[in-house]
Amino acid sequence: MEKKITGIKIHLGVDTPGLPDCIHVTTADVTGRKGALEMPGKHAPKLTKILKVLCDGGYTGEHFSGAVMALLNAGVEIAKRNAPHRFEVIPKRWVVERSLGRLDHFRRLWKNCGRKLHTVHQMVSLAFISILLRRY
Repeated sequence: MEKKITGIKIHLGVDTPGLPDCIHVTTADVTGRKGALEMPGKHAPKLTKILKVLCDGGYTGEHFSGAVMALLNAGVEIAKRNAPHRFEVIPKRWVVERSLGRLDHFRRLWKNCGRKLHTVHQMVSLAFISILLRRY
């Protein structure tokens, strides 16, 4: 899943409670699929227990699912809408949307104060640490 900011995309891999397993920040010219495949490539040692990757309809296709299988040895499940052009909460997908929504409460991410990729990555990490500390 990705969060678009002017010039920068944030790709998140979250667990069931919505906390990030991996964060990958790319420039905006990198496609969502390419960024999603770069993310597990960089974080593969931490993702050995993943059995299934849940994605939205933009990640369909044999090439993507084959690449995820090769990188993580995990299957891909696509969460699709039942009826197009109608709002409905897609089961399981709301976990990622909730995590991205929580990032909107942090001004440095909302206004994109940092122009360097590693700065944005650190700000996303600090935002999730703040969320975790408020939670427990």
